[in-house]
Amino acid sequence: MNNKIKEMIEEIEAMKVKLGEEIAQQEKDISYEIQNGYVKFEKDVLDKQKKNMKNLLTWFREIPLLHLLTSPLIYGMIIPAILFDVILFLYQQIIFRIYKFEFIKRSDYIIFDRQYLGYLNSIEKLNCMYCSYFNGLMYYASAIASRTELYFCPIKHAKKVAYKHEYYDEFFEYGVGNDYQEKLKNLRKKSEK
Repeated sequence: MNNKIKEMIEEIEAMKVKLGEEIAQQEKDISYEIQNGYVKFEKDVLDKQKKNMKNLLTWFREIPLLHLLTSPLIYGMIIPAILFDVILFLYQQIIFRIYKFEFIKRSDYIIFDRQYLGYLNSIEKLNCMYCSYFNGLMYYASAIASRTELYFCPIKHAKKVAYKHEYYDEFFEYGVGNDYQEKLKNLRKKSEK
């Protein structure tokens, strides 16, 4: 990777930090705090949220019939998701230990906090928990796969990729095989925990 690309990546990372700070500043106006993993709102904020909650009877009356009929298919995906979750756990316990990879924290990806929102009814909270689990699981799987790819095949693709994981920029340029084995050995050493 040439110096100009490295500089641009560093600028992007700096902008991500600035964006995070700006979002955090904006979120300060929302009165909540996290205590022991639980989100706590001030009572008046929670009361205001509850005024915006749609009761279950209204919610069921307004939901399109096809949405209701497809819910078993959507929720049925929880079975393969749980199986996948167990397989990822086993994979990490075995493979990451053998190859001395740093473990990926599941709790960084699967986050349950939307159920504390007072404006969601019980069905909406269940939907949010499902989405948090399923999408978080996919991000968690991607993190595990990208860490594995860093070791076994750290070569960029010839075509542009729609999603670049956190290690992708460290990968070797496609088609540039000069000193590949030596570079691979150095990258593996650098990435061990």
